[in-house]
Amino acid sequence: MALDKIKGFFNKMEEEDDVDTEDSYYDSENIKESVKNGNQMILLEPRSFSEAQAIADHLKNRNSVVVNLKRVTSTQAKRIIDFLSGCIYAIGGNMQKIGVGIYLCTPKNVSVQGKITDDNDKVKTGAEDDLEW
Repeated sequence: MALDKIKGFFNKMEEEDDVDTEDSYYDSENIKESVKNGNQMILLEPRSFSEAQAIADHLKNRNSVVVNLKRVTSTQAKRIIDFLSGCIYAIGGNMQKIGVGIYLCTPKNVSVQGKITDDNDKVKTGAEDDLEW
């Protein structure tokens, strides 16, 4: 009888622990709520200019966004970058090119350190001045 009470006590404790399972943590509602509250890294590949507003909405919600523009035409990519530049200026954020057609857009609450150099941004050592092309 006493043994049954002890088993019942421990079974009750296990049931209470099961309330916060890993599955409930990764539930889609929790993910949506954390995206609304910021501190997420969102990866997007827009296929048209009309998706630029969704990127701006993520930035307004204090989420960082990596935008891959390889799926849009160069005209659409320019329009998206122009639109996002205005949005980023308005929220005090930052935009950094991290690859060909790939940009990191961050809100004001995210600080980015360092810079990725492009092949065209070579450091001039002075020896190139002596070379004639």
